Amino acid sequence: MPHKAPIQFLSRKELILKIFILTIKALLRQVIISFCILFTMVSDGYAQNETSPQNPALKYPKGFTAVSSMLGARDDQTSTLLQDGRVLIAGGEHPQNIPLATAELYDPKTGKFTATGSMSTARLGQSATLLADGRVLIAGGYALGKKSQSTAELYDPQTGKFNITGSMNKARTWHTATLLNDGKVLIVAGDGSKGVDSTAELYDPATGTFTFTGSPVQARKWHTATLLNGGRVLITGGWGRTALSSAEIYDPSSGTFSSVQMLEARSGHTATLLPDGSVLLIGGQTDTAELFDPISGNFINAGSMSTIRFDHIAALLPDGNVIVAGGTPNGFQIFSSVELWNSANKSFSFAGEMPFALEWHAATSLKDGIVLITGGYDGVANESASAVIYQP
Repeated sequence: MPHKAPIQFLSRKELILKIFILTIKALLRQVIISFCILFTMVSDGYAQNETSPQNPALKYPKGFTAVSSMLGARDDQTSTLLQDGRVLIAGGEHPQNIPLATAELYDPKTGKFTATGSMSTARLGQSATLLADGRVLIAGGYALGKKSQSTAELYDPQTGKFNITGSMNKARTWHTATLLNDGKVLIVAGDGSKGVDSTAELYDPATGTFTFTGSPVQARKWHTATLLNGGRVLITGGWGRTALSSAEIYDPSSGTFSSVQMLEARSGHTATLLPDGSVLLIGGQTDTAELFDPISGNFINAGSMSTIRFDHIAALLPDGNVIVAGGTPNGFQIFSSVELWNSANKSFSFAGEMPFALEWHAATSLKDGIVLITGGYDGVANESASAVIYQP
């Protein structure tokens, strides 16, 4: 039989020392485990900060930064800031020159795009208007075959689905759609089924129907519409048979339009409501800018850019200045250059370059002052899936 070692008994001091050593080892082991868990959490948090533009501990570098691309390439799409801070990208033109029915959402918390429900029909040059209840009204636009349509639908951010609503009385593309103070939406002009249109109508979310209102003075498309602080709507420029220098103001209390005159003809320009209530018009087959003063009802000169631009974007910054990016001077050359309009001296200065040259792109100011620029036509690979963040 194998020999067994004799059992050894520890003294009281040895037993106490061994228990002490085992206790210290257990405590050290627990400290090491806790440290590893904490290190992992900090590392994950740092990685999240590195990719999240909305995290207050990290901001993008000043200027333009290319970020995660959209799920699909498109230009002439709509880009709508939702009440929860996400951005709805809908429709537009596919690289094969066909309208799109697809839509996607940009989440500023993750910096990424995800798919959402598709529209009931493909649309290009449609309007998108955030309603008071958080839904988005999508109206008109070219369908397949580049034919203007009168249909409209509502996007519900809660369900991620589009639902048909009443149709407009006239088919329209490249019209404007403006949310009024009473919750209705003013639809103005556009490219109709028989040419450039000169009618306007109101959408009532309570009934889901469109009704005609007073007629605009001028038939136009590619114009702008801006809600003024008093509730009236300023309509500027656009294209009739040529670029237009006419403007008009819609008064919701009377349902009528009245004429005003701009300093220059503009089409494919931008209109930006400034903090003081004035409206800044930039470019549109010209290099100039002008300001509309709602008190006097007059336009005044507001400086000149370094070059002619149209089909560009403009975005109001938190400091009251305005960036102007991309566009084209002639329909062939496409810009990546950026200019900054200074509200203090009403002048433009060079403000860098976007990562891509773009026209027909979309810009949306997010809730933290960052500007999201999506899609567009780059002149090289046609429609683009790019997304760019501008950090003031």
